[in-house]
Amino acid sequence: MFVFFINFASLILINRIMKKAIRILIRTLLLVSIVFLGYLCVMSIVTPIQFEEQKTAREKLVIKRLIDIRKVEIEFKNQNNRYTASVDTLMSFIREGKVAVVMKEGTLTDEQLNDGLTEAKATAIVRKGNAKEIAEYGLQNFRRDTTYVSVYESLFKNDYTLQNVADIFTIPYSEGQKFEINTTTFVNASGIPMSLFEAKADYKSYLGDLNRQELANLIDSKNKIDKYAGLQVGSVSEPNNNAGNWE
Repeated sequence: MFVFFINFASLILINRIMKKAIRILIRTLLLVSIVFLGYLCVMSIVTPIQFEEQKTAREKLVIKRLIDIRKVEIEFKNQNNRYTASVDTLMSFIREGKVAVVMKEGTLTDEQLNDGLTEAKATAIVRKGNAKEIAEYGLQNFRRDTTYVSVYESLFKNDYTLQNVADIFTIPYSEGQKFEINTTTFVNASGIPMSLFEAKADYKSYLGDLNRQELANLIDSKNKIDKYAGLQVGSVSEPNNNAGNWE
């Protein structure tokens, strides 16, 4: 009988311990769940903010290079009457091409302009070197000298070295991917052919290592409004004055 009471008391004690342990476990699980749900709530707010901050920082560099591509494409067209989609051609143009730079000294007065003197006429008079004629028109301090500098020095000397100027055509944060460059000839309503170009980088190329869901949401938002999911300058679909889609 004594042993029975001992065993019965033990069972009661064990039962109480088990109940207490279960209560502690439940409370612990509830606490963990609360913390986890809190974490999810915080991350649902923080993740989009972090993604947008990283996107903005990266796009500054991507936009800088798209603007640089636009610069060299425009200069190339000025000299060749067309754009080109060839990176090799553009690189040769940057390193070997020349740009005319007019060194200006002196300006025409209102009186000289009213007398019919123009920049072109004044330059021609000075170039002839007739001292009497130059004095007659009051052009002793007027100079318009044309010199030629390389395309690299004219456009990119302050931003790139000759060794890394090719980086212009590489998308930042893309592990070496190149900007997509396209050209076409567009015939306008007047029947006049126009050379067009575009350079672009899709979101996946420079945001691909960031949050996948945020990236998918961003791409989907552009697809729904039929907009390019990325950054682009110029267009081969229609003339847009070589504008960027961020402008």
